[in-house]
Amino acid sequence: MPHPASPACTMTSPQTQIPSEPSGLHTILGANGVIARELSQALERQGLPVRQVSRHPRTVNPADQLQAADLLDARAVLGAVAGSEVVYLVAGLVYDAAVWVAQWPVVMRHVIEACEQHGARLVFLDNVYAYGWVSGEMTEQTPFNPCSRKGEVRAAVATQLLNAIAQSRVNAMIARSADFYGPGAANSFLSFTVFDRLSKGKAPQWIGDPGKMHSFTYTPDAGRALALLGRTESAYGQTWHLPTCAETLTGDHFVRLACQLAAQPCRLQVLPNWLLTPLSWLVPLIRENREMLYQLQRDYRFDSSKFTRTFGVGATTYQDGIRATLASRATAGH
Repeated sequence: MPHPASPACTMTSPQTQIPSEPSGLHTILGANGVIARELSQALERQGLPVRQVSRHPRTVNPADQLQAADLLDARAVLGAVAGSEVVYLVAGLVYDAAVWVAQWPVVMRHVIEACEQHGARLVFLDNVYAYGWVSGEMTEQTPFNPCSRKGEVRAAVATQLLNAIAQSRVNAMIARSADFYGPGAANSFLSFTVFDRLSKGKAPQWIGDPGKMHSFTYTPDAGRALALLGRTESAYGQTWHLPTCAETLTGDHFVRLACQLAAQPCRLQVLPNWLLTPLSWLVPLIRENREMLYQLQRDYRFDSSKFTRTFGVGATTYQDGIRATLASRATAGH
């Protein structure tokens, strides 16, 4: 069974930092995704105006501004950022290495240039792919050492932004998270392998080694943390790991806890590595994920203690996060 919850896995109110509370427009580039939704709700609770930007943006809060824009179009990005005090780049591109190579540097260039021209602050939501194969815990000081094409792209675009910060072109930060789970996180690894299957009464599945530890970031925690960072002037110019529970759960522990909370027998199907090759011929998503399997074949430990020390805000326990995720699916009729 899972190890006891760490004291760091409890949401508390900020203690050591008082946000500067920018009252201007907060613009979300990459609207409609689960993190954009959680971020929008967190900003709205602070009474801050929100602009949703994507090719086909949708409202999250009644007062949201909507602006259609393609992030590959420099003029469109310039218009979308105009009038913004804080910009959040939370966009996700098609999960294809070739697309990432061609498009991510362009998107980052357009966003940096727009924020530079309009004097907007920038918060970039990143993942851990640039770190590559890490022994021990991943921290904000972990060097870039990508071991995948997608990791090389993420290292390159993060470096683009870090260089722009160093050159004083833009006031920005990088916020990273571990793999997501939570209500509405339909495209996450855990959604496909655990929560979708439990909602259908099926045995959860795992890829890689279920005996290895793996950190997961709860999406409501990520949204609240991004909103807090964006409103805190002293947070800029730095890299942050978003609050992620410090409980050291293995894949097997996570599944056992999910089955227990779903009141279902604890069963786990582990997909053998040899099966992934023929499956990848038929399923493009599996083909694109194969280069990332190293993340599931050894311990994946994500440290967010810097955020907790600075803001006095920890993360939701896995037990509470899994319970809320299961409840959201039951409510939605999955």
